[in-house]
Amino acid sequence: MKLLFLGSGSAFTVGANNYQSNMLLMDESGRKLLIDCGSDIRFSLHDRGYSYQDITDVYISHLHADHVGGMEFIGLTTFFDPRCPKPNLYVSKDVAAELWDRCLAGGMQSIGNELADIDTFFNVHKVGRNEHFIWNDLKISLVRVVHIDNGYSLMPSYGIFFALGGQKIFITTDTQIALDTTQEYYENADIIFHDCETSRFPSSVHAHYRELVNLPERWKNKMWLYGYQPGHLPDAKSAGFLGFVQRGDIFEFYNRVPNPAISSTIDR
Repeated sequence: MKLLFLGSGSAFTVGANNYQSNMLLMDESGRKLLIDCGSDIRFSLHDRGYSYQDITDVYISHLHADHVGGMEFIGLTTFFDPRCPKPNLYVSKDVAAELWDRCLAGGMQSIGNELADIDTFFNVHKVGRNEHFIWNDLKISLVRVVHIDNGYSLMPSYGIFFALGGQKIFITTDTQIALDTTQEYYENADIIFHDCETSRFPSSVHAHYRELVNLPERWKNKMWLYGYQPGHLPDAKSAGFLGFVQRGDIFEFYNRVPNPAISSTIDR
């Protein structure tokens, strides 16, 4: 099984050398699970030699545009291409409740002489609280993370946790450092792909590098960092991390190997 980072940048990444942090989980049979589908997706897929035709399964973590802004592209292109099966969409129930009305309906509700809904474009699999979904025999558990807390409510946002090839993997998606919700996953995971803001002016809704660097060594030693801003990056390896993920990095997971290696990268 391989995990490809189509991009490794933040929501507002610009330039030809990176895209938003969306990923493809791929198996040997060619099935692909798109982990988040941001507004860069048509470009980041094309850059790696893929298209909407390759996307049969999608997981959405939350409703920010760098995670959901490309769903109109995937939904409409697969709908109007008779070669494409309807994609499966895996999403938490509370995210699903708002996905159509707040994000997709404006551009997708009318198709020809018909009114559409989310089921017109996707086979929707809603995941309940403390539950999981099965993709290609892989059990993927949702982990609620603290991303946006406006003082009245917590925005629904979910990382994912799964075991692959004897290794336990935690992908945080967008998150602040909130040890009361994530500490057990830091402890239990063998490898962590962690949201990492590097901005000079922290937004307070992402884990910033200056905070992450103070985490215990036993956690940093299994962390790859992604979701950063353009510009100079600190020396994460010297600080105890595995490093910063780069656009195009492919992590290949094998049975009984303690840590995956990057099997293919762009030029550093």
